[in-house]
Amino acid sequence: MAARAKKEVSMEEALWKAADKLRGSVESAEYKHVVLSLFFLKFASDKFEEQKAKIVAEGHEKFIDNIAFYTKDNVFYLPPETRWSYVMENAKQDDIALKIDTALYTIENTNPILKGALPDNYYSRLQLDTTKLASLLDEINKIDTSKDKENDIIGRMYEYFLSKFAIAEGKGKGEFYTPKSIVNLIAELIEPYDGKLYDPCCGSGGMFVQSIKFVEAHHGNKKKVSIFGQEYTNTTYKLAKMNLAIRGIAANLGETAANTFSNDQHKDLKADYIMANPPFNQKAWRADDELLDDPRWSGYEVPPTSNANYGWILNMVSKLSQNGVAGFLLANGALSDDGTELKIRQQLIENDLVEAILILPRNLFYTTDISVTLWILNKNKKERTVDNNGVEKHYRNREKEILFMDLR
Repeated sequence: MAARAKKEVSMEEALWKAADKLRGSVESAEYKHVVLSLFFLKFASDKFEEQKAKIVAEGHEKFIDNIAFYTKDNVFYLPPETRWSYVMENAKQDDIALKIDTALYTIENTNPILKGALPDNYYSRLQLDTTKLASLLDEINKIDTSKDKENDIIGRMYEYFLSKFAIAEGKGKGEFYTPKSIVNLIAELIEPYDGKLYDPCCGSGGMFVQSIKFVEAHHGNKKKVSIFGQEYTNTTYKLAKMNLAIRGIAANLGETAANTFSNDQHKDLKADYIMANPPFNQKAWRADDELLDDPRWSGYEVPPTSNANYGWILNMVSKLSQNGVAGFLLANGALSDDGTELKIRQQLIENDLVEAILILPRNLFYTTDISVTLWILNKNKKERTVDNNGVEKHYRNREKEILFMDLR
């Protein structure tokens, strides 16, 4: 009797079923983290097996355990005890959580680019019922990741979970996942082809991923873009490292997850491009007596403790290179705040840093229907001609000019 073919399902269907397996055992905000690393394990294994078959097909069978034959094509080398086939063979065993943790630890140690990207002893600490964990593995096993030619599966998965479950998780903190359409808009406006790209609150690394896709879509060279980022939440920091490593995107995200204001991981950075979606209207972001003499506010008023919006703006202004350009999102209220924020706004205008203010339509985010503002800051609005990805581009003089557009 012929073996029954494994049923393949869409990623979205599999994710929904996977989430279903976790109900009652794990908080909904934790779903994405539980599923994410298992997805990664399946994804990395499928890529590994594909590369292994290619090595054999090319007559290099004796090199199937040579790490260099995998890394040259941006594929992670997986020792036998870390492969998905091994995990599935042991899925019903009582120590499966330990085996998964060991697999992730081994993969990270075998592939330096993944250092700090994978969870440490996570599944053992979860203490999930073995039957539930086995059912979860069965659902993920149904996904054919080889169809994901753009290596976008982690980003898609994260996006899906946020759309379904992150309403309560993000709303209270003013944190909203940036849709690809907005990231693409920022990339099209600031054109990050060549130089240092920085995101002070990089989340899962979505800004970086879409920026590199923008460069590739315009036939640029992604190796000309150096990426710098920082993220406060440890699980999201690991997610960003994983997200970028899967795509072979080298990045400096700092030594650890850290608060951008109190523990700046890139103090001396001067970036050519900045893209960001900071938490909106973040309150109590510093104590009354903290960061009063911070060099990032030099020449400006000290941003008030009641709202971090202008703290984020001045952090980015301080990081811009001589010709640097920044594109970032803020709540519309940042345009009309008075007091200290009004004074900082005036100083930004007097220093001729504001290039454009675009008020975007409502309903662009998964978890909120608010309209937001896209700010473009530019350190050099003078007339000049530059080589932009091999094309000569002439900029007219825009000093003392600001473009305002209300797109609602």
